[in-house]
Amino acid sequence: MNFVSRKGAKFDMDAEKTSQNQSRTPVSFIKNLLVARWRSLLLLFLGVYLPLQIFQILAVQVWQYQAGFPWDVPILLAVHSTANSQLDTLAVVLTKFGSFWTVLPILTTVALILLWQKRWRSLVYLLITALGSAFINRTAKELWHRIRPGFWTSLAPELDFSFPSGHAMTSTTLAIIVLILAWQSSWRWVALIFGSLYVLTIGWTRLYLGVHFPSDILAGWMVAIAWGTGVSMIIKPHLVKAVAVTGVQPAAETTLLPEEKEELAIKE
Repeated sequence: MNFVSRKGAKFDMDAEKTSQNQSRTPVSFIKNLLVARWRSLLLLFLGVYLPLQIFQILAVQVWQYQAGFPWDVPILLAVHSTANSQLDTLAVVLTKFGSFWTVLPILTTVALILLWQKRWRSLVYLLITALGSAFINRTAKELWHRIRPGFWTSLAPELDFSFPSGHAMTSTTLAIIVLILAWQSSWRWVALIFGSLYVLTIGWTRLYLGVHFPSDILAGWMVAIAWGTGVSMIIKPHLVKAVAVTGVQPAAETTLLPEEKEELAIKE
């Protein structure tokens, strides 16, 4: 038994020594770090930087010119050209599923389930992402003061400002939350496919009803994606796989990570 223990200790020391040798030069250290963190860096670029860059382009244009982009009105009119009584009814019904007051009960139900399952880290992620998204949307609308399009009388008129779309942000936030929480399970592709269809459908209804410019919709999508992804990289709700309600929850869901404990100790 002692022989096995000594052999295991020697193996660990050799592995540590090899790792140190591999990181002796800046080039080898950078290489090892990139190999270890490439997924996080790719997620940061695609999920945070790129959406924020697109939003910045949209926001600057709308700030300078209320009319927005040359393609805003043509796309809006093209969608409206397909109008008929059946689509009118469908759009009015479907658009309600992107409303904050429709999504709120859904998120509340998910939050209660996470609380019951003691998935506290996932619960914190849901709360911060949902509340933050609502706050960002309301703040942005007041800052940009973009007037809604008025090319025809809408079947579902709105009275507040247009940029960015609240329905687009709310639907995307819900889809991102579900996707992140399901990412470690076999349901992630189902969440991705149906979430994407849901978000696109809500976006179509806002254009069809004439209450948003296309740039409003795109801006709402980009902000929600960046916010939901960014919060997930900080809170890390995807660290562990979901387990049965009767099972023992992974420690990462109910305890702080080492770096979080260290940060808390410094502040104290």
